[in-house]
Amino acid sequence: MSRVVREVPEFEAEVPLLVVGGGAAGLVAALAAREAGVEALVLERDPVPRGSTALSAGLVPAAGTRWQRAAGIEDSPALFAADILKKAHGEPDAAAVAAVTETVGPVLEWLAGRHGLPFSLIEDFRYPGHSALRMHGLPSRSGEELIDRLRAAAEAAGVDILPEAHVVALFADASDRVAGVEIARPDGSRERIGCGRLILACNGYGGHRDLVRRHVPDLAEGLYFGHPGNQGDAVLWGEALGAATRHLSGHQGHGSVAHPHGILITWAVIMEGGFQVNLEGRRFADETGGYSEAAAPVLAQPEGLAVCVFDARIAGIARQFEDFRRAEAAGAVPQADTPDALAGRLGLPVEAFMATFEAVEACKRRGDTDDFGRSFAGVPPLAPPYHAVRVTGALFHTQGGLVVDGRARVLRPDGSALPNLYAAGGAACGVSGSRASGYLSGNGLLTAVAYGALAGRAEP
Repeated sequence: MSRVVREVPEFEAEVPLLVVGGGAAGLVAALAAREAGVEALVLERDPVPRGSTALSAGLVPAAGTRWQRAAGIEDSPALFAADILKKAHGEPDAAAVAAVTETVGPVLEWLAGRHGLPFSLIEDFRYPGHSALRMHGLPSRSGEELIDRLRAAAEAAGVDILPEAHVVALFADASDRVAGVEIARPDGSRERIGCGRLILACNGYGGHRDLVRRHVPDLAEGLYFGHPGNQGDAVLWGEALGAATRHLSGHQGHGSVAHPHGILITWAVIMEGGFQVNLEGRRFADETGGYSEAAAPVLAQPEGLAVCVFDARIAGIARQFEDFRRAEAAGAVPQADTPDALAGRLGLPVEAFMATFEAVEACKRRGDTDDFGRSFAGVPPLAPPYHAVRVTGALFHTQGGLVVDGRARVLRPDGSALPNLYAAGGAACGVSGSRASGYLSGNGLLTAVAYGALAGRAEP
């Protein structure tokens, strides 16, 4: 059990900066620190840095980038910030939103120019809630490629990464200054490492069932699609040190994880004209609100399952994502020349499914808004061959966490900063507010990359 120990022991080694967690937040922080001339040691509990980043689509939203300009896209951090606040019902701190939206674009350009990460703009569809095309990804459009390239960049830059180093304790003095940590190794040995500054980049509490039941009860029994190591250590350590927390019920869910394959299916299959039905062949929600808020409604359906229905055109768009190609290779995406044949392949009640299918297509022809509030104006009809994938809802990661300022310093309830503690990514309170519906696509990697860079660059 991770804990905070109020003493300053003898340390076997000391470094200016310790980073707990080798996901996108931790690696970006270490790269930023290294560029500033600060020696950083990344502590990663796994044999190889992966984290929740590897399970994501690896897409980072940013505004005003050179890739947008090359595509003729007009966008700005202020417009991006307005989209975040609108999606999150005005709950996030406006200064925090401004900090991350102004930071993330230049950081992506720095990662590309200095460290060779070949980002490009997704130009063939727009994620829900974004008023401009601003999702940036690597060629495979996968989180695995993002984390692998960040790790390679960190190694090339001389960042020290210590794998299989599970942080089990923080040592702090009476002023709440963190003096160092204790790590446990797989062989049972332990080591104490001192530090001048500590960055918590170990995500949130999605892997801690009791905390999920307390803060996100609707998803407590659903699939957890994040890293099992996300046990809430950052929040628990921070609270023990007197830090403020906010929006602990905030989270990112996803209503489209292939079942039983456990492969993420891009929400493009919905946004480009597809729809979802339950195992009774009936729709149950406005699917265009967003994939995060879709998780709970999907889990509320019979057997906690739904089916995404789309066509070959949409599959072609989705195929740019490595996850979707994997799902096709695994046989998770059946297709048929007629809707009734598709229903038969999926074991859906044909009559009910056909009624749903025809109702959706009629809405498209008329440009209507349906009873769920979904507008089909300008949405193209589906055409054969028709495709589908059986999916479930999942919790990806939590969005609430430690309150930080514009330098990613962890704050107390009175607004003062803890002496040398920083947080990034899921360890910090994000910009999604307290509800799943507040999550704007990409908010997770947004705060990982932006707060990671801010924390790494911060002066002691």
